[in-house]
Amino acid sequence: MENIIECRNLTHYYNKRKIYENLSFSVPKGRILGLLGKNGTGKTTSINILSGYLKPKEGECLIFGENIVDMRPELRAKIGLLIEGHVQYDFMNIEQIEKFYSRFYPNWKREAYYELMSRLKVAPKQKISRMSCGQRSQVALGLILAQDPELLILDDFSLGLDPGYRRLFVDYLKEYANSEDKTVFLTSHIIQDMERLIDDCIIMDYGKILTQLPVQHLLDNFRKVSCSLPERYKFEANSDFYNPAQIGNNFEVYTFLPENDIRSYFHNQQIPNDNFRTEILNLEDAFIGLTGKY
Repeated sequence: MENIIECRNLTHYYNKRKIYENLSFSVPKGRILGLLGKNGTGKTTSINILSGYLKPKEGECLIFGENIVDMRPELRAKIGLLIEGHVQYDFMNIEQIEKFYSRFYPNWKREAYYELMSRLKVAPKQKISRMSCGQRSQVALGLILAQDPELLILDDFSLGLDPGYRRLFVDYLKEYANSEDKTVFLTSHIIQDMERLIDDCIIMDYGKILTQLPVQHLLDNFRKVSCSLPERYKFEANSDFYNPAQIGNNFEVYTFLPENDIRSYFHNQQIPNDNFRTEILNLEDAFIGLTGKY
């Protein structure tokens, strides 16, 4: 499968603070990939590297097979970028801002913009400055879709949106990306939205990638194990287990192992337990299981 994005051995520091070292990942054509991580793990740094605003200390980021640092303008025009802050030029109205942006993009598709505006039920003469944060973000997305980019890079795309606008944003973006065979790389702090939208996820911890998987594979195979252990019992976990925690007799741990293999591990290690049970998780719970609660 053709990769639209290939990041190889990225290493970056801010002064002496290491963000990550030898980080590598790829994004196949036609997939919607979500980057998940806690604050400070490098999500915005990754967006800035992908957009060409930041040059990593080491490693390279290839988009459409070219290094983003010195990419040809005709290839860069195939990238649509949405960063925090959404729309500038808020003194314009809906029609004016569409006409302004259209002059810069030879493949401009105004119908993509106005279809989204019609769903918003905003008047063509309505000024951006008088719109809510949610409406402004939709205008920003409409302007990006009208550019007809092959790759969309969206940083914290649901920032400031209420539930209704978030749902509209997610559903419209997924419909558009799938119908037009677009590739999307995005971040968000609202993981429930990501579960509805993305095909694949990268889950980052401080300085490293914990996993890159199709979301459905993660949800089908990652599970929480709960049981009762003797108080002060020390659970000896191997690399198959994530973030074991015990409060009193209540114990929990996370793993990709099938339930029979988990039971065999407990039996072979002679781990005393009662009320043993496993639980399939949603994406937010899986994220916490992999990265820890704190």
